Amino acid sequence: MDFTAPVNVRGVLLARREGLLLRLKCGPQLAFGEIAPLPGLHAETLGEALQALTIFIPELSRLGRNTSDERRRLLDEATLPPSVATGIEMALVNLEAVNTGLLPSFPDAFPPASKIPVNALLAGDPKSVLERAAQRYAEGFRAFKLKVRQGKLDDAIATIRAFHEAFGGKTELRLDANQSLDFDEAVEFGNALPPGSISYIEEPLTDAALIPEFHAATGLPSALDESLWQRPELLDEIGPAPLEALVIKPNCIGGIAKSLNLAAKARRMDLQAVFSSAFESSVSLGMYALLAAVSSPTPAASGLDTASFLADDLTETPFAAPEGFADPAAAWRESQSVKPEMIETVESWTL
Repeated sequence: MDFTAPVNVRGVLLARREGLLLRLKCGPQLAFGEIAPLPGLHAETLGEALQALTIFIPELSRLGRNTSDERRRLLDEATLPPSVATGIEMALVNLEAVNTGLLPSFPDAFPPASKIPVNALLAGDPKSVLERAAQRYAEGFRAFKLKVRQGKLDDAIATIRAFHEAFGGKTELRLDANQSLDFDEAVEFGNALPPGSISYIEEPLTDAALIPEFHAATGLPSALDESLWQRPELLDEIGPAPLEALVIKPNCIGGIAKSLNLAAKARRMDLQAVFSSAFESSVSLGMYALLAAVSSPTPAASGLDTASFLADDLTETPFAAPEGFADPAAAWRESQSVKPEMIETVESWTL
């Protein structure tokens, strides 16, 4: 799938999004799961993901019953890259659901919210950012996320000030620095922002262990994203005081059950659980919308606007958030209506 414009992922410029689609067939029922490591973000390549999937597939014959406990046992016993574990679990959860004719259900989850807010993703030069923000605001979005990068901080400060003047008090603005700033430049950047102009900044520092010091120096709350799978022990070491949210990317965390467990921990710590995608197709976005909907009685705005950066999609009805809200039940159902012309078979197995 092509991007509408090249996307910068931690210094890697991508023109296309590629991945694997795992299709499970049981009798007349079909279910799908997506395996899509993102260059620049995941350690595993697409080729390595396919190799890991091929090795694991025979293990599915050991699945006595397709239940949450059995899936977790099987996947916990395997050593799988996180994107592969997520795609396999997604396909199995979806197969269980299509066999029952019901929405997927999850242990200890809340009843699914009827709609979830989505934050609009902003990127590019200041003029493009403000134009996109105005367009998305007119469409009904009230939460926004802006990428900030080392070497472009003056532009980011100017953009944030202009955004705050235009929308301050009417919207929520989140920043994402992708671990790109050293401590001194992060503090200088944070102190240059208008008071009350942002809700939090994701991964502001190259060393996330310094987030408490960053909070003390700027008063700005942070959010953990990459650190949640790179250095999971940091969450307990940092504690909730300097944090506002946990940004949960299931295909980086390593699965659906693990992501819901992390969302439950965020709730216990009085932090937002923000489900987010890594530019996956609507096959994944439908599942992630449902996870957000069951993770809290009042779901935080999710990072699922990545679909708007894809020129095409795998599903008949791509994921959408009209007026800034998505219908998670509809999004999940539509996630299983895959366009056959978008798929090229590379491997097949019979168990």
